[in-house]
Amino acid sequence: MPDMYFTKDHEWVRVDGEVATCGITDYAQKALGDVVYVELPTVGKTAKQGDQIAVVESAKAASEVYAPISGAVVAVNDALSSDPSKVNSAPMGDGWFFQLKPSNTDEIKNMMTEAAYQDFVKGLLAG
Repeated sequence: MPDMYFTKDHEWVRVDGEVATCGITDYAQKALGDVVYVELPTVGKTAKQGDQIAVVESAKAASEVYAPISGAVVAVNDALSSDPSKVNSAPMGDGWFFQLKPSNTDEIKNMMTEAAYQDFVKGLLAG
């Protein structure tokens, strides 16, 4: 399985060949609570790393989702339209948001590895 990389805004990306699958982390979905709606980007939309690309809404709040790396959207997880709870039950699996064709995979160097992200979250929980 390809490695996952993480942002400080709690997005993840997994690059597998020409496709980068993106979503939000388990920490983010727990902070949001029950997800009731996901606004996905349109296929063909291009985004730069850090651009707002989607929105996730819960009973508590709405939150922007940012592109973890630059690229063009090649697919979205339509299953979230009818069952947004997949974000809660499998945020880093079936609850993925969109797939990009990366335009600059070197941007991953700016992201955290899974171990570094876990340390980052521990720091947040300790604070």
